[in-house]
Amino acid sequence: MGIKDDAVEVRAQGWRTLAALHGLIESNMEKSLQNAAKLSVVEFTVLDALARQDGWHMRMQQLGRATALSPSATTRLVNRLEDRGLLTRILCADDRRGIYTELTPAGSELLVMARPVHDEALECALAEAALLPELAPLVTALPQLHAAVPAT
Repeated sequence: MGIKDDAVEVRAQGWRTLAALHGLIESNMEKSLQNAAKLSVVEFTVLDALARQDGWHMRMQQLGRATALSPSATTRLVNRLEDRGLLTRILCADDRRGIYTELTPAGSELLVMARPVHDEALECALAEAALLPELAPLVTALPQLHAAVPAT
C-alpha cells in the first residue's frame, strides 16, 4: 500500500468513526425525543432552526439545508409539522414562488419542553461514546472543533 492509499484509508477510517458517533448520538436522541415530545430528531432540528431566526422565517430551501433533506422530503416534513400546528407557511410578498416557514406558538412551546430532553440525550450519548476507545478521541476533539469555528 502506498502513501496515497494510506491517506485514503486514514480519511475513510475517520469518516467511519464520525458516522459511528453520529449514529450513537442520533439513536439516543431519537428515543428520548420520541418518548418525551413525540418528535423525531429531524423535526426537532426544524423547530430549533426556526426558533434561532429571532422572529424571522426561513425559506423551505434553507430548512432543507439545515436538515440535510431533499426538497421533496423537506416538503413532506413541513406538511407533517404544519398539520400538527407546530409551524406555518407564509407566501413571500416579493416572490410568489417563495414560501417561508415560521414557528407557531405551539411549536415554540413544544421546543421549550423538548430542548432539555435533547440536551440531556446529547450529553448522555457523548458520555457513553467517551467510554468507547474508538470514539473517545472524537468526543475529546469536539470542543476544539467548536472553538475553531468563527462566530457569525
